[in-house]
Amino acid sequence: MTIDEIKKLIDVVRETGINELEVQWGENRVRIRSAAPSNQDYAVPTVLSVPMAPAAAQNFAPPTPPAETPSASAPPAPREEERDVVVKSPIVGTYYDAPAPGAAPFVKEGDRVEPKQVLCIIESMKLMNEIEAEIAGTLIARLVENGRPVEYGESLFTIRPL
Repeated sequence: MTIDEIKKLIDVVRETGINELEVQWGENRVRIRSAAPSNQDYAVPTVLSVPMAPAAAQNFAPPTPPAETPSASAPPAPREEERDVVVKSPIVGTYYDAPAPGAAPFVKEGDRVEPKQVLCIIESMKLMNEIEAEIAGTLIARLVENGRPVEYGESLFTIRPL
């Protein structure tokens, strides 16, 4: 990725007013975050570029917080709704629920999904990025309309693990 391409991404962040933009290009990943508080008219973004191994580049989900240590008394078993997993967008782009216009969607509510199964496509910078399930389960909810722009970290699906 060249400096000019990174400058264009910075301009996109400035013009749209988004707080963060993350783009993967080959083995490089660039994340641009607005450094100024959101109530200012002009924000100077900071840029972080990190080379990544191909396996790590497939998923940008933020790290999960460490599990809480168990207390002396065992907590009650979680309800099914509490076990549900939310699939979030790893990038900014346009959400598509099917491989082509007029084609059947990748998944529908109630479908059983398996790890590595494609759930949707997010188009970013004219690249089609397949978003895959990380767990086996039942698709409980699709949270985004087809063709709608999505932000980094926005909830896309809810999956109830098997």
